[in-house]
Amino acid sequence: MKNVISLVSTIYTKLAAWDALPLLLIRLSIGSIFIQTGLGKLMHFGRTVDFFASLGIPYPVINAAAASSIEFFGGILVIAGLLTRPAAAKLAFVMVIAILTAHLAEIETLSDLIRVQAFDYFLFFVLLIFTGAGKLSIDHWIKTRFFSK
Repeated sequence: MKNVISLVSTIYTKLAAWDALPLLLIRLSIGSIFIQTGLGKLMHFGRTVDFFASLGIPYPVINAAAASSIEFFGGILVIAGLLTRPAAAKLAFVMVIAILTAHLAEIETLSDLIRVQAFDYFLFFVLLIFTGAGKLSIDHWIKTRFFSK
């Protein structure tokens, strides 16, 4: 039994050395997705405005500009790990709005909600809100450089 406990302890210690990697991979993948979607919305802004208007979103020009900018610049910030928590909070809010507007008609049950891709993104952003960007980020560098005792 003592050997098993020692083995488990060794495995946990070895894995702890890599604990920043999963958050980095999440940030890189979701950030790149949102850079692309935000850039696409900005490059085809007229179509984005028309789509927002078709969903009944009020002030479609303002809201399309806000959503597109939040997605593009938020994606950049998430990848860099700079201001990650506020960027993730804004991106999570955009996903809530997407769920309530573009996807609401297809959601009748919890199972339907779980199948909506915007919900997956929302969960990743909630994770980043609570955990921050991790050790491999500008946020962590700033914290350790300027705010640690």
